[in-house]
Amino acid sequence: MEEMFANIAAGLKAADSFLWGPPLLILLLGTHLFYTVRLRFIQSHLGTAFKLVAKQDGQLSGNVAPFAALAVALASTIGTGNVVGVATAIALGGPGAVFWCMVTGIFGMATKYAESLLAVKYRVKDESGTVHGGPMYTILNGLHWRWMAVLFCVVASIAVLGTGNLVQSNAIATAVSKAFNIPAWSIGIGVALLIGLVVIGGLKSIAKVCTWMVPLMSLVYLAGCIYLLCINCNALDDTVMLIVKSAFSSKAAAGGICGYGIMLAVQYGVARGLFSNEAGMGSEPIVAATAQTRNAVRQGLVSYTGTFCTIIICAMTGLVIVSCALAHPECIDIKDNGILTQSCFALIPGIGKYLLAFAIFAFASTTILGWFYYGEECVRFLFKKDGAIRIYKIIYVLLIFFGSVSTLSFVWDFANFANGLMVIPNIVSLLLLHKVVVAETRKYLWEKQLDLSDPQCVSGNADAPEK
Repeated sequence: MEEMFANIAAGLKAADSFLWGPPLLILLLGTHLFYTVRLRFIQSHLGTAFKLVAKQDGQLSGNVAPFAALAVALASTIGTGNVVGVATAIALGGPGAVFWCMVTGIFGMATKYAESLLAVKYRVKDESGTVHGGPMYTILNGLHWRWMAVLFCVVASIAVLGTGNLVQSNAIATAVSKAFNIPAWSIGIGVALLIGLVVIGGLKSIAKVCTWMVPLMSLVYLAGCIYLLCINCNALDDTVMLIVKSAFSSKAAAGGICGYGIMLAVQYGVARGLFSNEAGMGSEPIVAATAQTRNAVRQGLVSYTGTFCTIIICAMTGLVIVSCALAHPECIDIKDNGILTQSCFALIPGIGKYLLAFAIFAFASTTILGWFYYGEECVRFLFKKDGAIRIYKIIYVLLIFFGSVSTLSFVWDFANFANGLMVIPNIVSLLLLHKVVVAETRKYLWEKQLDLSDPQCVSGNADAPEK
């Protein structure tokens, strides 16, 4: 049995490395750059976007308020990808992976804007008045390619189980077990029960939990990062220089941190960058489509603020890990990805390991909730039956326990592979529908008509061909 699992793990690792080779990296970064140029560096409107986050958009078509939709999206993106994922990227790709992770996020803001805009543009309303959207509806109603919409939902359903479930529950079990010396299996049972209670209430219940959890968990984690950067202040200049140099060089670095190679830095930096901000993956647009908004551009701008927030979290994590490795080489082994972040936070006297355990628990549990909704919508699109959704809920909750007792490498390889499969149909639709994105942006943003209502958007695009 052990040999069989070892063979499966080896095969999955090989498939993951092949999928995340140069072609997919070029496709992903190329799309980020294409939309950045085509939309005249849409990232420069970040100030306007944050103003929209704080505004209620009236009693318009949609399931939740714009901020609630953003909170669910942030819950699913600000997760272990920003903590454990960055640590894994550094351990496998070197300090330079932090640079490429941030680059992916900055340019990825344009892609996040575009995919969220399209999700609102092509969303539909069912007979009960509930709004549904996401890349599957964008592909179906924008391109009229049902086969590719189905393909996206199939691979997204697989990715949900890896990215949104197994990775997160594994991170919770690892962090809490090390901090409180509790068996991983018991943590898995507890988390599964808590998540099960929340998902019973659907999107509004998930949004309610995420709306207060996301700001709290972010502040707690950032407070710990700031403390560590303060005690490592003498190494900060060397840290920044090391990250930048390692992104373009394979030479041995300072502090005993050996070179990894440019390709490894790019590969793991981009892969973990996607995992942390999800730009181009097509997951977040599923919840962005449910926001109450008067036009698609407004929600596109609101959505890309989430990507900016993940850039900040990833940058802080990267700076903390590399600075700790330089300032405290006797305590930090930069290649030990399993406990790298924990080792850094252990430098905070007394409460360090508990603070990180709480942060990872909050990050990962809210990510599990956000990705649950993504999976539910994919299952709804594929089967349109309540029975299938009930079965999905049971499987999803049970897998939380399985993830808590799985090995880290297997879980991450599974998640990375599923993420790559999810990117392809979503990126294809984004590139083919770029003229729609540009036209909407010109009408509402460039011509300064953000307060103008789009009749189709307000009505939930109920007349869209859902066939």
